[in-house]
Amino acid sequence: MAGDGRGPGDRLTPTPGSGPCPLPPLAVVIPALNEAAHLPLLLAQLAAMPALVAEVLVVDGGSRDRTGAIARLAGARVAGVPGGRGAQLALGAQQTTAPWLLFLHSDTSLPPDWAAAVTLALASPPAGWYFQLQIEGAGLGLGLLQAGVALRSRWLQRPYGDQGLLVRRDVYLAAGGFRPLPLMEDLDLVERLAGQLRLRCLGPALLVAGRRWRRLGLWGCLWQNWCLRRAWRRGVGAEALAQRYYSQKPTGQKKPDQALADPAQN
Repeated sequence: MAGDGRGPGDRLTPTPGSGPCPLPPLAVVIPALNEAAHLPLLLAQLAAMPALVAEVLVVDGGSRDRTGAIARLAGARVAGVPGGRGAQLALGAQQTTAPWLLFLHSDTSLPPDWAAAVTLALASPPAGWYFQLQIEGAGLGLGLLQAGVALRSRWLQRPYGDQGLLVRRDVYLAAGGFRPLPLMEDLDLVERLAGQLRLRCLGPALLVAGRRWRRLGLWGCLWQNWCLRRAWRRGVGAEALAQRYYSQKPTGQKKPDQALADPAQN
């Protein structure tokens, strides 16, 4: 597949004669803020796989819509914490118990073959796992961007939060878990995980809402992302980066605590 970004060593292939493996229970952690419009589809997809998904926890950052009510109606547990997505993800991991963790952004939808890919990953040698990325929309620019993301994720071992993250709990804890950062929480964890094991692609692509890309434009998003990553690697703190990131938003955009739940910050 064009733009897949995976080599033979990273493809998920069954081992002949290995036989069926018992599936460890999976805890899904979803940080959310005012996501009543996006959550129902994702929660329905997860609820359709009860043999795989042991628990779903939606961590609400202070929604003013029906995010919490919708999550409960779908059978998910709901917790709450302010302070942005890093704090939400950290709390979600703390308040779940299953031996595998799957972190998903609330504005994503799962591909039809996601459960088969995850099932195979659970029975594979230890690794961290991520999905391919598909941004809502069409065009050559987005296609090239997605191909670049696939290459970056494989060769640089830097998948970001909007690609999801599947990891065994003991590996997550050994890496130190998510820190309650207001920005760059995914890059912070992925860099530590990549120092311990190989990050591998599950294969199918998560569909991510394209609202940020529509708002800023493709090149505006890419430029902002590059500036944030460069500053982060030069030692600028996450708090300072968050202040810079949100101070650049035009009048009428979400306040910082609201915008922290927007996708594809990286």
